[in-house]
Amino acid sequence: MARRFVEGEKIDVGFDGKRCIHSRNCVLGQPSAFVPNAPGQWIHPQGASVEAIVQIVESCPSGALDYKRKDGGSDEAAPPVNTARIRENGPIAMHGAIEIDGETMLRATLCRCGESKNKPYCDNSHKEAGFVASGEPESKESTALDARDGLLKIVSQTNGCYRVEGNLEIVTGTGRTIDRTTKAFLCRCGHSGAKPFCDGTHKKIGFVA
Repeated sequence: MARRFVEGEKIDVGFDGKRCIHSRNCVLGQPSAFVPNAPGQWIHPQGASVEAIVQIVESCPSGALDYKRKDGGSDEAAPPVNTARIRENGPIAMHGAIEIDGETMLRATLCRCGESKNKPYCDNSHKEAGFVASGEPESKESTALDARDGLLKIVSQTNGCYRVEGNLEIVTGTGRTIDRTTKAFLCRCGHSGAKPFCDGTHKKIGFVA
């Protein structure tokens, strides 16, 4: 599904249903602007202030929501630190100046259970699959990066892992640093014994993606 924008007087709000993981940040944070299970349009840009909508959209982990300001304010900028946040029993939440398989974005949730029908993005298949993977893996020894932002290129390798190149801090769900790196190979088959990192298990199990 392509991203579609709902026009408002001061801000337009876009939504890509294929990227949504139903984190419910929007409908709980601004219920007057995001009304689920309602007949007709569920996004109402006039239902909250521009700043309130901006805050909600920028908290969307999957990047399913986007906005275009019409009041002279700045649109969303890349964060000062590129991060990969490991979700408990769930996806990898990426935030940065990201390029994924040639597509640019600022936020995305990447499948790490191997079962998503919307690879490389999470579609919540991990819940049905009963995927179990800690969001608090052990930290690795690492040194501070010379730079913490910049382009972060992610490639879904055929029948393999995610190859990530660029300044990146990998953190737990609670914000503890796991690793600081400029190149990482992250598991996406769901079976690595070294999650969130790849250990080559995808070859043994015949992972296809």
